[in-house]
Amino acid sequence: MHYIIHCLDKPDHVAVRLAHYDAHKAYLGAAPIKTIISGPLLADDTETMIGSCFLVEADSLAEATAFNRNDPFFAADLWQSISIRPFLKRVDNR
Repeated sequence: MHYIIHCLDKPDHVAVRLAHYDAHKAYLGAAPIKTIISGPLLADDTETMIGSCFLVEADSLAEATAFNRNDPFFAADLWQSISIRPFLKRVDNR
């Protein structure tokens, strides 16, 4: 099953994000589930990072939630809000 993980950073936490970026990137590379697409969400200025979005493949919501909770960004208390929802992919134009 696919899941969308949508996370918004706490205000003014770009420095926290950058301080933990290398650990976050290493975690994604070794994660126990498949990350299909991931990247930062941007502010309206199209430059300032304000969150994270992932499309992952996992066996269950519990597995997707565990993936998110083991992320160094989660441990750094970066995210103000986290939403994890099942996603039914119908079109993929990659």
